[in-house]
Amino acid sequence: MPLQNEASLDQLSDPTMHHEKIPCHVFQHADDASIYVAHQIAELIRQRSDAGQNCVLGLATGSTPVSVYDELVRLHQQEGLSFRNVVTFNLDEYSPMQPEALQSYVRFMREHLFDLVDIDMANVHIPDGTLEESEVAESCRRYEQAIVDAGGIDIQILGIGRTGHIGFNEPGSGRDSRTRLITLDRVTRRDAASDFFGEEHVPRKAITMGVGTILDARQIYLLAFGEGKASVVAQAVEGEVSKSVAASFLQEHPNAKIVLGQAAAEKLTRFRCPWVLGPTDWDEPQIRKAVIWLAEHVNKPILKLVAEDYNEEGMQDLLAQHGSAYDINLSVFRYLQSTITGWPGGKPEHARLPGDPPQHPDDVFPKRILVFSPHPDDDVISMGGTLNRLADQGHEVHVAYQTSGNIAVFDDDVIRFADFIDDFKQAFEIPLGRAGEIIEEMQQSLKNKQPGQIDSEAVQLVKGAIRRGEARAGTRTFGIPANQLHFLDMPFYETGRVRKKPLGEDDIALTVELLQKLRPHQVYAAGDLSDPHGTHRTCLSAVLQACQRVDVEAWFSDCQVWLYRGAWQEWNPHQIDMAVPLSPEELLRKRNAIFKHESQKDRALFPGPDIREFWQRAEDRNRRTAQLYDALGLAEYEAIEGFVRWNPGEELP
Repeated sequence: MPLQNEASLDQLSDPTMHHEKIPCHVFQHADDASIYVAHQIAELIRQRSDAGQNCVLGLATGSTPVSVYDELVRLHQQEGLSFRNVVTFNLDEYSPMQPEALQSYVRFMREHLFDLVDIDMANVHIPDGTLEESEVAESCRRYEQAIVDAGGIDIQILGIGRTGHIGFNEPGSGRDSRTRLITLDRVTRRDAASDFFGEEHVPRKAITMGVGTILDARQIYLLAFGEGKASVVAQAVEGEVSKSVAASFLQEHPNAKIVLGQAAAEKLTRFRCPWVLGPTDWDEPQIRKAVIWLAEHVNKPILKLVAEDYNEEGMQDLLAQHGSAYDINLSVFRYLQSTITGWPGGKPEHARLPGDPPQHPDDVFPKRILVFSPHPDDDVISMGGTLNRLADQGHEVHVAYQTSGNIAVFDDDVIRFADFIDDFKQAFEIPLGRAGEIIEEMQQSLKNKQPGQIDSEAVQLVKGAIRRGEARAGTRTFGIPANQLHFLDMPFYETGRVRKKPLGEDDIALTVELLQKLRPHQVYAAGDLSDPHGTHRTCLSAVLQACQRVDVEAWFSDCQVWLYRGAWQEWNPHQIDMAVPLSPEELLRKRNAIFKHESQKDRALFPGPDIREFWQRAEDRNRRTAQLYDALGLAEYEAIEGFVRWNPGEELP
């Protein structure tokens, strides 16, 4: 199977990348990166099999290696790759942890790999999370000896945590550490909270291979995807070797490789500011990125940059190829200025002012607007100000909530609503019949529920109803009628678990059907690929694949597709195609709409790595974008929501 978009090996020896102390392979898409690693593993398995030898693999868990395992399973099922000669050692396991628990790495490995291939389970080794603490040290010694007896690990797969940990080797882990029991860092426990339905349920300890154990492997592949990993990847690859970032010890390994998606590589120097390394290709997006970087770096507005600023920061060739600093400054400034609009749906003729750009002859006002929201609150969190503006300016605004969001509701909220119904029944002496029986069954199931246990169907339905009610209340803040809200309840999400099914044809068909029904003039979708739980990425894929399918229909030629962000990350100014400024009053109105989502207020069940409330994240990011525009010399606003234009001919993220 051919690889797509891999950084060439010639690039890895490029002198401009000498400061990357571990070779990095960068792929545009995470799936291509995973396929690359899976094929390296498969090739070694086959080589060893042909020689009558075992292949010893060190395996990791978590979302990062799942696509690697998916490809290995495909190779087994479709191309005959056998695992009969494979011996595996997993990096880690929580302690205490029963093997059948939802969060168990034993269960994870069986579901994603072992039960789907022909491996001999006698060759599978995973640290034992069932042991008493007094028994762990001896078990760890035996684990190390088992690796030695197997001949050592041939290929070790790693992910990287936000603290820079590999395995569960938290900051402070030494170069020579071996398999042992450790106490988990608070950041690590917080990142795992979604799997355990709350940080309070995450075990405080784990058993992990040591850094020294990992470095004994003959070949190491560390994979990282998403912007959330970009900073720690840059530290591990370009920083000094340090106990505070355990992954940095890979710099000392003779055969370690870092395999990255584009987003995780963005803070490596060759992507963040390649012009400081030497000559670069100066297309318009790169010029914008460089000039904005320069203005921030020297703390000047764009129009105050001079030739000396360019020369001193290694951008002489930009001046040589594209003219004077003044001309370059003016071009970038005018582009940024052109992105700012208070009329995201377009201006009606009566509102146009002298000097406004010409109106498109086919422009429609008012427009039908369709906003896709992955969860029932992403619309108001990420683009609430723009949603408000579109509704206020008279457009017909529809919102499609792609998933129910039901797993993100605390059990206490369900109990509170059940208590309300019970009080209502008693106050009005109304018999509830079967509905009352369902409520009693639901209350009993919650009473006996264990942490992380899947909700009963009734509880899932009530949690979904809670979130639908909050969505109606939030959009009511902006005057959007309830009959213009669409609850798609996409099937991929409805597992009752944090782990979802792959995107399926039914999910895309629902999206296509809504697009064809409404025929919108503008579509807004969440481009927030940094969502640590993956739902945003899946929902975006559904929207963009649906748009590609309807691209042949006449009405779609006049439809614009805009990608918003804000819940997890924000667009950078050089990426923004439309910037919608918000006044202090509009920002407050947006906050009030977010507050309507009471089940997510104060403490969300799945907050991700950012512990601030969603309204705080959104406001801080919107204000930060406005401050950047101000610092670059543009108009000063209270806040800005940014959008990127997507066209059906472009690749899917």
